[in-house]
Amino acid sequence: MKRFILLALLVLALGLLAACAGNEPAPQPAATQVPCPECAACPEAASCPEPVACPEAQACPEPVVANVPFEQQWANSGHNDITSGAFTHWDGEDPAAIPADCAKCHSETGYLDFLGADGSEPGVVNAESVPTGTTVTCAACHNEMTIHKTSVVFPSGVEIANLGDEARCMVCHQGLESKVSVDASIEEVGLTENVDEVSADLGFSNIHYFPAAATQYGAQAMGGYQYDGKAYDVKFEHVQGFDTCSTCHDSHTLELNLDQCQTCHTDVKAAEDFQQVRLQGSESDYDGDGDVEEGVFEEVAGLQEILIGAMQVYATEFAGASIVHSPSAYPYFFVDTNADGVTGEDEAIYPNAFKSWTPRLLKAAYNYQVASKDPGDFAHNGKYIIQLLYDSIDDLSTVISPTVSVADLTRNDPGHFAGSEEAFRHWDADGVVPAECVKCHQAQGLPQRIAEGVNTSMAPSNGLLCSTCHTDYDEYARYEIAEVQFPSGAKVTMADTDSNLCISCHQGRASAVTVDNAVKGLEEDTVPEKALRFSNIHYFAAGATLFGNEVQGAYQFAGLDYLGQFTHVPGFENCTSCHATHELSVQTDKCFTCHAGVETMQDIRGPLSTADYDGDGDAAEGIDGEIQTMNDAVYAAMQDYATTIIGKGILYDSHAYPYFFEDTNGDGVRNEEEPGFSSWTPRLLKAAYNYQYVQKDPGAFVHNGKYVLQFLYDTLSSLGQRVTVDMAGMVRPDAPAAAQ
Repeated sequence: MKRFILLALLVLALGLLAACAGNEPAPQPAATQVPCPECAACPEAASCPEPVACPEAQACPEPVVANVPFEQQWANSGHNDITSGAFTHWDGEDPAAIPADCAKCHSETGYLDFLGADGSEPGVVNAESVPTGTTVTCAACHNEMTIHKTSVVFPSGVEIANLGDEARCMVCHQGLESKVSVDASIEEVGLTENVDEVSADLGFSNIHYFPAAATQYGAQAMGGYQYDGKAYDVKFEHVQGFDTCSTCHDSHTLELNLDQCQTCHTDVKAAEDFQQVRLQGSESDYDGDGDVEEGVFEEVAGLQEILIGAMQVYATEFAGASIVHSPSAYPYFFVDTNADGVTGEDEAIYPNAFKSWTPRLLKAAYNYQVASKDPGDFAHNGKYIIQLLYDSIDDLSTVISPTVSVADLTRNDPGHFAGSEEAFRHWDADGVVPAECVKCHQAQGLPQRIAEGVNTSMAPSNGLLCSTCHTDYDEYARYEIAEVQFPSGAKVTMADTDSNLCISCHQGRASAVTVDNAVKGLEEDTVPEKALRFSNIHYFAAGATLFGNEVQGAYQFAGLDYLGQFTHVPGFENCTSCHATHELSVQTDKCFTCHAGVETMQDIRGPLSTADYDGDGDAAEGIDGEIQTMNDAVYAAMQDYATTIIGKGILYDSHAYPYFFEDTNGDGVRNEEEPGFSSWTPRLLKAAYNYQYVQKDPGAFVHNGKYVLQFLYDTLSSLGQRVTVDMAGMVRPDAPAAAQ
């Protein structure tokens, strides 16, 4: 009766249909002169007989709903399991009550209190404790507060906004700890710097059970221990339409929506089959066991096994006692009393809890537990979990002996799917990827450009998605692009138009036209009054290299002829004929069919490339070696030119924007205090552009090596007009495009 009255009041006050479930309708009275029956709770209310023996009583209210939607599904779910420890843990207390810091997620009363649905302050459980005996019923998720809830604050203090219905789930499935709290506990005992010192006051920090939301949001929520100086994946978006709790899980049964998953994961017949799944963008051997066919679940398990082994070595060396883990016994980590590396029943008891924590060990143990307490972590954001485990292993390996090598382990995915890398994380602080960068640095950027012809700014994404290149998930058809326009304005197409998707981004952002426009009308060796800015080709402009003179990606000097598209040999003239589509790696087994006897790609030079282009006397080295020697000569000539003609030294740093810096102290080494180089002359700007071009296309020697050698030779000739450049023995390729 009390539950019905509560719900009725909620309905009257809030104007919602909130349903409680599991009560049977009250039987109809047989006589008319009987006491007014107690009106039943939903789904049906009994009708009061006429006349009644209690005229002073109010008439029975109308039922909240005639039938409770999804009642049976909910009734058999974990949210209604009244026997579960999640709801009974406190039954033995005197009095039987749930503390406020637990009530939010282990009591419907506490959850409604936290939301403020009971009229109290939202965002906190106001009661000191709440009674036991409730589960999670309809009222918990269907009320005036949840229907408008669009954000969730995680234990790290980070608020994730612009949410939908999944916010209701994320309130609880977020864990209780974070990187922030782990760091705070270490700081509290004064060991922030002394990470290998044991403190009796340092205790284990437990993420708690089923922190799926913390896993999914990765670096944004900071649920795992994220090591300073490392970058991590953010929210795992999976595929469009399947990136929230309720799109993958049934809201009432909590089970996976297998029928929808099977659209793509055709081999999945049951939930446990997902343990064998790995996406096309996750094909690395993360745990180093040589098996790239096993599911991401097994990769995570493999890394956990390596981590606990490293923790045991570390604990013995630095804490004076070995350590073992139990996933079900509190407080989870125990002393390995017999040093056998296995958790015995007599060891997994509270009095044997491991207490010799150092900050370094605590961080590793915390991440081990993070990977243990979300059984679906491999699906929620497996890459984030892999990064956490990898970094914990790497951190321990710096001090333990024998060390644990991470050389065979893999932390990040290939570039297109490396959500933690700068190409996708650069804009996190601003929260938006500018329109001019969206096409290639946001998962929906290229589809938007194809559909609309323009790009608008978007929120940063966690790498690319299947939908970046594929139009559907049935046949995995790809977007069709007839031709691609390059920064020079030239329009070209690949023989296989699927590769037009690749060169839509791998084309650079500047060209010879860009540089010519910048220096138009200026004297070649004079620093103009209005300072020139360095023109940057940008990263991995493979398409521009491949098409050479047709798109003029490099700076081409007036009056000289340059090679056009390098077509290699039949069957190997497209991006995807040489590169694995998803792994992005070069399919070297195909290359070595013709280029026999070479050990690395860099050793390759074709039968028509026999000249000693760089003049070093070695006509047998790979084309890459020829290019690197000539490019080094360009840099040396640039430094001589800058000092001699301009009066200021110049330095290059490939990892720091704007790449070229002023050598203010003349030591030839860049330090952080030295500013970006700004005293450009047109001649030096052209040389710097071409030097950077080679640096930013690491495969230039394969994509169109002779074209590269041509513009480097011409760059040296240009600089040689003002400073001494030794080009004795160098050869400029003039032959038509042919197989290298």
